[in-house]
Amino acid sequence: MRKLRTVVVDDEPLARRLMRSMLSELDNVELVAECRNGREAIAAVQGLAPDLLLLDIKMPGMTGFDVVRELQADIMPMVIFCTAYQRYALDAFDLHAVDYLLKPVDEVRLERAVARAWQRAEPDEETQNKSPLIGAIDEIAHKVASRGASHRVPQVPHESINDGGKLAIKDHDGTILVGIDDIEWIDAAGDYMCIHVGSETHIMRSTLKSLMSRFDPEKFKRIHRSTIVNLDRIVKATPLQKGEYMLDLDCGEKLKVSRNYRQEVKLFLDAN
Repeated sequence: MRKLRTVVVDDEPLARRLMRSMLSELDNVELVAECRNGREAIAAVQGLAPDLLLLDIKMPGMTGFDVVRELQADIMPMVIFCTAYQRYALDAFDLHAVDYLLKPVDEVRLERAVARAWQRAEPDEETQNKSPLIGAIDEIAHKVASRGASHRVPQVPHESINDGGKLAIKDHDGTILVGIDDIEWIDAAGDYMCIHVGSETHIMRSTLKSLMSRFDPEKFKRIHRSTIVNLDRIVKATPLQKGEYMLDLDCGEKLKVSRNYRQEVKLFLDAN
């Protein structure tokens, strides 16, 4: 029986110990790492490629939400958020968590959440090539379509760019205006875009196609089915095997160019 390779992330030692004890009772889980903070969690995901992340939301420094936003969509494991605050539940599902657990975690509730993750880990023919999503809208639409439902699925509102070269991103308290030239790269997941600007990551609802249509096509290029890069931010391009590239950005980020988009980067390099 295949097991879900799982990473537990919590800044409290007791919470990690209790979670480890409860997971040891589940036959379909293999605990591969325990992390004390968001940075350790990101390193664990990048190094171990787990199937499931049991992720505390309220942690010093990086929150659980920050961890999700830092990870590129193509390496995103399934996520079960853990929180002592009921008010975080809606935010968790906005980030497309498989489930959320309220602390103190109940064994029955944990088992149910893991079972839900297990079902999602066994894709059918329609979903086996679909990457994990941060936004929940695509998942809802897929379920409605698979059931042959006749009712309409609410459309995701697109946010816009104003005439002053700013990207308008709705926040809890209003709207943030981000300079387009300041955008370093964008990680797309379904109908959610993670806009990386300096040390901040802003989340907005839009499709990749819609967002790309509003940017300068000579400056912003897709380097992966879920990643856009600002070409002006590239400081180094290292060829890899199979015609791929690894890009170093001036912000310190490293992004991999997939084979399907290597020609865009090659043309840019040849022109410079």
